[in-house]
Amino acid sequence: MWQSASKRNKYKTLGGGGMEERDFFDERTEQRSHTMTCPHCGQSAEYQLSWLIRSKRPHLPRGADDRDRARFAKAQSYMVRREDMVGCKNIRCRKRFDVTGIQSVAFL
Repeated sequence: MWQSASKRNKYKTLGGGGMEERDFFDERTEQRSHTMTCPHCGQSAEYQLSWLIRSKRPHLPRGADDRDRARFAKAQSYMVRREDMVGCKNIRCRKRFDVTGIQSVAFL
């Protein structure tokens, strides 16, 4: 249901709001190469995987309360793998397979 701006601000000041996690980090994408083996044909090759890198900002953003300061103090930089499947590079195979053996989240 639609609410007026004054009601939304009232709920936010009562503790329902706060900062989101993305306010504490700078995001960028990066390509990294990994050696993987196709489970179908058994051929190993280098694959480029896309990673989302979230670097902790040097300073706390404006408008942070005590709870946000505590969350910011505990936060640390990390990477998230964006791709779960890759296609085999063997011309005869070309099947897609899951990326296994490589963590989906890695702390920096």
